[in-house]
Order: sequence, then C-alpha cells, then structure tokens
Amino acid sequence: MAEFDRQYQTVDRSSTVSGAGARAGIDEGLRAFMLGIYNNMAMGLAVTGIAAFATFYFAVDQTAGGAMLTPFGQAVYASPLKWVIMFAPLLFVFGFSAGINRMQPSTARIVFLAFAAVMGLSLSTIFLVFTGQSIVQTFFVTAAAFGGLSLWGYTTKKDLSGWGSFLVMGLIGIIIASIVNIFLASSALQFAVSAIGVLLFAGLTAYDTQRLKYTYDYVSGDTVAAGRASIMGALQLYLDFINLFMFLLQFMGNRN
Repeated sequence: MAEFDRQYQTVDRSSTVSGAGARAGIDEGLRAFMLGIYNNMAMGLAVTGIAAFATFYFAVDQTAGGAMLTPFGQAVYASPLKWVIMFAPLLFVFGFSAGINRMQPSTARIVFLAFAAVMGLSLSTIFLVFTGQSIVQTFFVTAAAFGGLSLWGYTTKKDLSGWGSFLVMGLIGIIIASIVNIFLASSALQFAVSAIGVLLFAGLTAYDTQRLKYTYDYVSGDTVAAGRASIMGALQLYLDFINLFMFLLQFMGNRN
C-alpha cells in the first residue's frame, strides 16, 4: 500500500511538472501571438497617422495668411472624389475580411498597411475641423482607455462571449445612423451616436481582446493560420481604437 502511494505520488508529481511545462509553453506562445497582434496594430496606427498628416499638409496651403485648399485639397475635400475616399475604408475592410484566408501572412500584412494608409487619407479631415493640440490629447486619452480595456479583456475570468450579439447589433445601428447623419447633419443625432459609440467600442475592445486570446487555441499548431489570425486580430483592434478615438474626439476636441 505504501509502495502504491509512492508510485502514485511520483506519477502525480511528474504529471504536474509536465502540465506546468505545457502551460508555460502555451502561455509563452500566447504572449507572442498577442504581442504580434499589438505590434501589427501599432504599425497600422502609425501608417494612418502619417498618411493623415501628409494628406492634410499637401491639401492645405497655410502660407498665404490663412488656410486655403491646394488643387490636391480641392480634389480630395471638395470634389465628388471625397465620397469615394469617405467610403473606401469600409469597402476595403469587407474585401480584406473576405479574402484574407487566401493570402499569405506577409501579403495580408501589406494589405492591412495599405488599408491603414487609405484610412489615414479618409481621416485627414480631422485636421481641418479640430485643433492639433486637442487631437493629440484625445489620442493619448484613447490610448490609455484602450490599454486598460484591452488588459481587462485579456485578464478577466468573466466570459464576455455573451456580449457578441449585442455589440454587433449596436455596431450595425451606429453605422446606419452615421451614414444617415451625413445627409441630415443633426447635432443631436451626432451627440447620441458619439455617446453610444464610445460605450460600444469600449465594450468591443474588451470583447475582441478576449476572443483573440481564445483564438490562439485553434491556430497555435499552424504557422500560416496563426499569421493570418494575427493580422486579422490587429485589424479588429485597430478599428476599435480608431472608432473609440473618433467618438471621443467629438466630445474632447476643440474645433478650429
């Protein structure tokens, strides 16, 4: 009986050590996977910021005693081309999401960064509307809020999967209301959309982070699938960040 106990304890300790080693390997792989997502997202944000500022720089001539549109500015801000630029990111996202499973991870990263540049072109109008100082301040507030929400989504033991349907329905409603308000230009509707948008994308940041954490279990054995999932995850968190930033800017931004 004593011999059985010793053998049992030996096996139990061996299993514990093996289990701990497996968990450590999974944790290390998960950290690398999530770090790759955040790195890709950061690259996308950097490309968007550069593209937005460069577009504004070449579109507005501020040397003539006031801000005047250059011929390039007239084309991107005051011609029918502005509608193409406005809706291009949305179409880009749909096309990218539909085709990513046929891409290699390196190709998907290039397409993602191209999308980020197109988004920067679309978002360059914020420099016409808001002061540079308020844009920078809102960016850092967004970064702090996003970081806290994403960290909570990663570490919480609460299952956030039940939020999915509610958040998707809210997202569809926000998109429709935003498109309608392009033509109505209602300040009351804009305020309501912005308030709901902040709450919605705060929830999506935590929800998407937890979902991406669990995604690793399904792609950890496939390098190509993991690479695609990393880019797609970066796109999702990138969109959460950009939308959270834009809605917060409606509240915090000082207008020119």
